[in-house]
Amino acid sequence: MNDPIPLLGTPHIHFFALLIIGGLAGWIAGMVAGARHGIFTNILIGIAGSWLGSKVAELLQIGVVGSAMQLAMAVAGSVVIILLWRMLHGSGAPAARN
Repeated sequence: MNDPIPLLGTPHIHFFALLIIGGLAGWIAGMVAGARHGIFTNILIGIAGSWLGSKVAELLQIGVVGSAMQLAMAVAGSVVIILLWRMLHGSGAPAARN
């Protein structure tokens, strides 16, 4: 219980690596979910997805070891965040009326 709290739920990851993995995860999640975002939004979605993915992995008792697994959890969490955002706020602009 006295273990140090890792940065945003991901152990052994530094700030710049977090930005790179977050941006990449957000971009991949946007491609999977069919959402287009800018780099800043991709980074934010990826970081939030990394946190969500690591918490879900922790609840399911899945060990997240290595950069590839961290990226996979970040992408999975980012896709969930994008889909939840769509469910709560709609898919975008309203359809044009005739």
